[in-house]
Amino acid sequence: MQPIQIITIIFAIFALSRVILRSKEKKLTIYQFIIWIIVWISLIIFASFPSLLTQFAHISGIGRGIDILVYGGIILLFYFLFKLYIQIKEIDEKITKLTRVIAIENEYKTRKNNR
Repeated sequence: MQPIQIITIIFAIFALSRVILRSKEKKLTIYQFIIWIIVWISLIIFASFPSLLTQFAHISGIGRGIDILVYGGIILLFYFLFKLYIQIKEIDEKITKLTRVIAIENEYKTRKNNR
């Protein structure tokens, strides 16, 4: 086994432990938990058996195993980036609504006190 395989497996096991810990703390939904478990277990499997990655690459018409891993990683990154963008927009909208409510309440209190 190559040193990069060992490092990758150790990192994936560490990341898997973080996923399990966050799940126990109720900081992940079941959907997020399943997605991350699949990602890290897949990484452990592909790091342990790189020939599997090469077989998947040939089936999908891609030349090398590492290429399919890079393509898959980019696709996952774009997906997670999109999800983060949506979450940030939702938080921005909530902050805007909350700011408006606070401003209206403060104006109401100011007018009430000035009478």
